[in-house]
Amino acid sequence: MTAPVIAVVGGGQLARMMAPAAGELGVTLRVLVEAPDTSAAQLVVDAPVGAASDEAAIRALIAPADGAPAAVLTFEHEHVPNALLRDLIAHGTPVRPGPDALVHAQDKIVMRRRLTEVGVPCPRWAALPTEPGEARAALAAFLAEAPDGAAVVKTARGGYDGKGVRVVSAPDDVADWITAAAEGAPPLLVEEKVPFTRELAVLVARRPSGEVRTWPVVESLQVGGVCSEVIAPAPDLSPELDAAARDVAVRIAEGLDVTGVLAVEMFEHRDAEGRPAISVNELAMRPHNSGHWTIDGAVTSQFEQHLRAVLDLPLGATEPVARWTVMANVLGSTLAELTDALPEVLGRFPEAKVNLYGKGIRPGRKLGHVNVSGEDLDEVRRRARAAAALLRGEDV
Repeated sequence: MTAPVIAVVGGGQLARMMAPAAGELGVTLRVLVEAPDTSAAQLVVDAPVGAASDEAAIRALIAPADGAPAAVLTFEHEHVPNALLRDLIAHGTPVRPGPDALVHAQDKIVMRRRLTEVGVPCPRWAALPTEPGEARAALAAFLAEAPDGAAVVKTARGGYDGKGVRVVSAPDDVADWITAAAEGAPPLLVEEKVPFTRELAVLVARRPSGEVRTWPVVESLQVGGVCSEVIAPAPDLSPELDAAARDVAVRIAEGLDVTGVLAVEMFEHRDAEGRPAISVNELAMRPHNSGHWTIDGAVTSQFEQHLRAVLDLPLGATEPVARWTVMANVLGSTLAELTDALPEVLGRFPEAKVNLYGKGIRPGRKLGHVNVSGEDLDEVRRRARAAAALLRGEDV
């Protein structure tokens, strides 16, 4: 029997973390990497170098070797040319998620329009005109209706980890973006600045035949727009809000025809009557930072589930294997090598599961994460944070 082949565009840590799951399932993983020393290239044997925008490189990635089956194409980031994906589908290559779904993770204006049509709760929003005078006037009008005189402006394309997002109180706060949009840069949208009490995330997996599974709703903590910590499940979440958040995630997956893992980032806030409510913030159509806890804290990890889903295999159970799991990101380090800290980290926290991404160190960069599971949330959280701090070169 010839093993199925999954071709992945993008050579970062998400593709790297697909490799163990692929090996366990007997699936052949082929990854298009940006450079020969990227995270994924260090683990995946078949890792040709090429850009996500390089049509020839992607066509070569999916081309079967002699006697091998054609590949299923998937992604570890959304920055891929949709016209090429449509052509690949027309010529028989399964692309999962497909371009009609993927565009909602690529373009925030398209996403907001579609989520509004589907009836998903979202912040109040508006697309800004590209003509500078009209953009300023539209933004000023939006700000005039904001309760605290502030709003969030985003670039429709290209933003991630806090990039392409600004909290503004006047059009001058994004004067450079308004000018750039008029000159051909991605257009802008403005959104209500939601007075949220915390950020939640729901991971959902869907296969082409329609089977859907969700993991427990988690709480995520952000530092500078980058996820710093995830608590699974979200503490003190009412059964009603848990069910509502999962329902929203499933409605999005089905309404956008998503295949694979979808991460739905949400705000928990209070509605007009003071009751807990949710609003959808962002989407990611791939494994996501908010799901790294599943590697050690759930029956089926998000990475195995993504591979199952894109191959249209039955999906795995998503129940947690411990009362609590906390994922702490390692964002930057003062160490020359993160592995220098392993003797102390593993000695002091033998229950900690350390996952390093093989990246060069620079301030604020996602270099790895630590998962700790247990029965006492305060202790689990303390130990996960301490282990990650040691990897950052801090005294604990």
